[in-house]
Amino acid sequence: MRVLVATAVLVERDAVAAAFAPSAALEYAIPGATLSRVAPVESGPLVFDLLAAGVGPAAAAAATAAAFTAAALNEQTDEQTDDRTSGPYDLVVSAGIGGGFQPEAPVGSLVLADEITAADLGAETADGFVPVTELGFGAVTHRPPESLVRAVAAVTGARTGAVLTVNTVTGSAERAAELRRRHPRALAEAMEGFGVAEAATAHGVPVLELRAVSNPVGPRDRAAWRIGDALAALTGAFGKLAPALESWNPHDR
Repeated sequence: MRVLVATAVLVERDAVAAAFAPSAALEYAIPGATLSRVAPVESGPLVFDLLAAGVGPAAAAAATAAAFTAAALNEQTDEQTDDRTSGPYDLVVSAGIGGGFQPEAPVGSLVLADEITAADLGAETADGFVPVTELGFGAVTHRPPESLVRAVAAVTGARTGAVLTVNTVTGSAERAAELRRRHPRALAEAMEGFGVAEAATAHGVPVLELRAVSNPVGPRDRAAWRIGDALAALTGAFGKLAPALESWNPHDR
């Protein structure tokens, strides 16, 4: 099983990679980015390609799509690897740190999306925000495979709920309250999940989003951020994923 893990920045990618130490990684260039490939022995048939895709949904979608295309074109076994590392992906995981809605997603906890929703894709009107779907275009929500969400939540202890993708990180209590009013199941917000999910859907690949909470959603208080703790939680979560992924049937969407 081949898994693409898309983070926003290198420090998140490295936190995921730390779960597979001391496995050595191979690096491969794709248009606009570099893949770091790990195939831990203890994970049996699992191969992970780690990608720092960039900040925001547009960058995440572009880099993820580039990785999908490169993988689909690479049908031949690479001379440095074995045949587990060639061909299309079976799963993509949007991963990293993010803000958690309090008190349901406290700092340091893990959130696993059972829906990935673009929170600000639409139009402001005199009557309030209207999502792009009500304007007759596109999509605003992608839903990961239910069986896989259950399995991953069981092994990682992650809370499950909606993870919002925003173009502008929330910085006020008023904005946090408005998002919760429009999305009462929201547990976290981040900036890349919907972009990764859009690329995944276009290529027919199932998607997960896993976030470690580094700060509360609301007023920006750097003193309250726990980025180190969140990155450690992300490492711990990926260290537990293998049994859930190995037992999952990719055809069970």
